[in-house]
Amino acid sequence: MPIVRAEGLRFAYSGGDVLAVDELSLARQSHLLIVGPSGSGKTTLLHLLAGILVPSAGKVLIDGQDLTDLSPRGRDRFRARRIGIVLQQFHLLSTLTALQNLLIAQRFAGAPSDRPAALSVLASLGIHDRANAMPHELSVGQQQRVAIARALVNRPRLLLADEPTSNLDDDACSAVVDLLLAVVREHDISLVIATHDARLKARIPRQLALAAPPSQRAP
Repeated sequence: MPIVRAEGLRFAYSGGDVLAVDELSLARQSHLLIVGPSGSGKTTLLHLLAGILVPSAGKVLIDGQDLTDLSPRGRDRFRARRIGIVLQQFHLLSTLTALQNLLIAQRFAGAPSDRPAALSVLASLGIHDRANAMPHELSVGQQQRVAIARALVNRPRLLLADEPTSNLDDDACSAVVDLLLAVVREHDISLVIATHDARLKARIPRQLALAAPPSQRAP
């Protein structure tokens, strides 16, 4: 059973454009790039795979579960337990330490707080010594590692990352990709990255290319 399967997927925007993905299948422990120009629907597709958005038509199955069969609360709970998400803006809770950001993610998943497990994830990303730091005390790179750690703390089957290398120089881009690939390999996780960064194409050969909607195409 693939970790991701989508069939006849459609999402209608308010302006009339439609994101259409007829078929998508991703084997377990595999990697996929969703590529395309700005406005092509990369982030929308990522949010459909996460169950944040509901398709206008078609279905999305993650780890065998059809997300369209779940209630909004059910999708939230499923996402917290099975899907890790690293957004372009890290959305760390500013009033909580790095460690507390991981512990609250466990609570959102309905799991008891497991401090040793959270510290272990931080250690695997090389930031265990910053566990008690507040987000504003961390560098951007450290904040990103905490965001990745938070996405991993509930041992998801699937990791989704939205533009993780945008605005990074070549060395930093390579380091982030190395980190993501190492993390998913260590934890046996499948990885989907939405990006317009052409530098990632050499690292993750399998790609789904989305075209800009008709309203945004040059005449």
